Amino acid sequence: MAQQGLPAELFFSRAFNQDPYTQYAALRDKGPIHPIEFPNGVQAFLIVDHECGRAALNDPRLSKNPAHSAVTVRGEEFFGGTMLGLDPPDHTRLRGLVAKAFTPRRVEALRPRVQQIADELLDGIAGHDEADLIDAFAFPLPIIVICELLGVPAADRADFREWTAILTVPIASREMAARRRAAAIAFNDYLLGIFAERRRAPGDDLIGALLAVRDGAAGLSQSELLNTITLLLVAGHETTVNLIGNGVLALLSAPDQRKLLTDRPELLPGAIEELLRYDGPVERASQRIALEDMEIAGTPVPKGAWVHVSLGAADRDPAAFADPDALDLTRPDNRHVAFGHGPHYCLGAPLARLEGQVAIGTLLTRFPELALATAPDKLAWKQTGSIVRGLVALPVRLR
Repeated sequence: MAQQGLPAELFFSRAFNQDPYTQYAALRDKGPIHPIEFPNGVQAFLIVDHECGRAALNDPRLSKNPAHSAVTVRGEEFFGGTMLGLDPPDHTRLRGLVAKAFTPRRVEALRPRVQQIADELLDGIAGHDEADLIDAFAFPLPIIVICELLGVPAADRADFREWTAILTVPIASREMAARRRAAAIAFNDYLLGIFAERRRAPGDDLIGALLAVRDGAAGLSQSELLNTITLLLVAGHETTVNLIGNGVLALLSAPDQRKLLTDRPELLPGAIEELLRYDGPVERASQRIALEDMEIAGTPVPKGAWVHVSLGAADRDPAAFADPDALDLTRPDNRHVAFGHGPHYCLGAPLARLEGQVAIGTLLTRFPELALATAPDKLAWKQTGSIVRGLVALPVRLR
């Protein structure tokens, strides 16, 4: 007898967005993989198990290329040509070229400037009794960082913020789809102008470095440049906002762990890893598509089916983590998959970690009496169909 599928609407419900982990635990008790019923008839499966999830993220039989799906993937027009939508050898070549410019040394060199930005943003709210940490801190910090990393002039940041806001919301109407297309066109036109300027006068920024990288005689094509920078801006910015917001909420909800971190600031790097595991910024990895008939944990997965790995569920799996629903900033051997796993492991992970360490560490130091300004069940979470997980707002009392 075939297993009844989960209704896709479940992942868009308010109850799920408020607390997906309880529902994931119930699913995990029934098995590691579950079919999902989509209204367009596509066959899809959801993995909620850590071991099976890691294996799927590293399985070459599961393609990232939306061309292998019989059903159009929403958002493909923006991300299908990026590294998110490519398989080896195309993915290997593109990732290798970008990695030459997006080096750990380049990222670590940003630490003093990230610290300065965090300090300036917190100076801006220091005179208030309350603030929305998302709007005043978590959102602007990474957009300023990525703009400076790319070499975008300060005068153009407002446009970047507007484009990012439009490109990161789900398409729920024809009007929204039209706005998203217009934002993508405006963003691409702007970048083409920056490329032309950098070719005339090369600069010491990431766009200049991406224009200069070569694999033998070949470099990044113009389309690859556009797609890569779009991915760095949209995916990288959104996830860092959520890392900061979710992480601060987790600490405010666990006073003992917050005090531990305040008393022992040397725990900060490991604390960020635990915050990523506990309530990470990406709820579900982008879809993979079965290239052949296969089995996952004994469940038949037909060719062309979508396979979704819930990173949030995998990181709360008791088979992989002791007491997984507890926040433990001293957790050893933290093998979380918040940044994915395998060939598509997040290239921007070092930058996200750096921004998370600076943002959360500085915030707790500057405002030792920081507290929620509303009940936790009143907080609103973004309605994104479980792809990313982040707060709409985080109202706090500063003193």
